[in-house]
Amino acid sequence: MVEIVKPAFEHLPSYKAALDRGWSPDNVRLEEATREQLAAIAADPVAFLASLDDPEAKGPPLTLPDGRKVSRLPGFRRWIWDGEAAGSIGFRWQKGTAELPPHVLGHIGYAVVPWKRRRGYATEALRLMLDEARAVGLPHVEITAKPENPASHKVILANGGRLVGRFFEDAAYGGVESLRFRIEL
Repeated sequence: MVEIVKPAFEHLPSYKAALDRGWSPDNVRLEEATREQLAAIAADPVAFLASLDDPEAKGPPLTLPDGRKVSRLPGFRRWIWDGEAAGSIGFRWQKGTAELPPHVLGHIGYAVVPWKRRRGYATEALRLMLDEARAVGLPHVEITAKPENPASHKVILANGGRLVGRFFEDAAYGGVESLRFRIEL
């Protein structure tokens, strides 16, 4: 059974093992994000876990891949779990609106460990995260995916998503073409 769980100390060894195997929960920063997370876990596992749950946006500003610092949005991360770490899914939003700043690629982002892909984990995790988005009161969520990522397109479409257009990502992410999907809540 696939579920999404709030990151907790009991789940941390399995999550760390996935990072140690080379998996990255960040589809943009990849190995850099993995190294940062492993270092944060080693330095202070309690603080690391706390940093993954920030619905009030009290954390420090974020540094984009191009080095710009931006204000943190409210958000949180859940771990995709089947008895062990199977991936990560995050949700972020702005209070009072469904709009996102241009540097934010979508409300929800997910990554499944390579050894558990193509089993429906991302589809189920997204379905479960949509309940969290409804609880925040958003009318819809937007999720982006690269044109060459049909697996992600399938996950989004299976959850009621529809393609709303092509766009070029913020320069911080290389300005490459991407696809924007919307799921009405």
